[in-house]
Amino acid sequence: MFSDIIQLVIKEFRLEWRQKSVLTGILIYVISTVFICYLTFRQIIDVPTWNALFWIIMMFAAVNAVARSFMQESRGVQLYYYTLLNPATVIISKIIYNSFLLCTVSMVNFLFYSLFLGNIVADGWMFLTGLLLGSLGLAATLTLISAVASRANGSPSLMAILSFPILIPLLMTIIRFSKNAIDGIGWAVNLNYAIILAALFGMVTGLSYLLFPYLWRD
Repeated sequence: MFSDIIQLVIKEFRLEWRQKSVLTGILIYVISTVFICYLTFRQIIDVPTWNALFWIIMMFAAVNAVARSFMQESRGVQLYYYTLLNPATVIISKIIYNSFLLCTVSMVNFLFYSLFLGNIVADGWMFLTGLLLGSLGLAATLTLISAVASRANGSPSLMAILSFPILIPLLMTIIRFSKNAIDGIGWAVNLNYAIILAALFGMVTGLSYLLFPYLWRD
């Protein structure tokens, strides 16, 4: 199973390398959105506004990046996987790849966001920790939602509708964590939020591992 997961992750990277336009489009979306915000605000010094706008950009970029996880694969490809692979390996490999993808997108977002709109983060390492944990949570949740949406009618709008209410608890935790990092509040307060983010990622990954085989049979 472990070797199958590795091979599937390598396959995802190879496909991404061949279709560079997909990743490039996502990065251009992030950079252009940040630049539009720069043209509008020039500089943001209000902490809640800076934090909220950052995660709004990140959320929409994450939905656009992960939406194609299952929707881009034809029925023939899915049937081929079904005859060869354990469905658990498929969903875990998708989560691993999307986690790497969103961590990359989040770092690019933070880099250009800080460059154009200013960096007001007091504790950079804490903010980056929350950024990575948030990206992992978004990747796991959106990957499972993408699988559900692909079994319905494959509409990206359906994924957006399903993802919004499910992501609210995760986004609330991420926003509080990053707000404390911006204000420079110590780990004594933020440790609980870090544990919650890690637990949410583990819980969603575990649910995907248990529930995806039933979805896969449909």
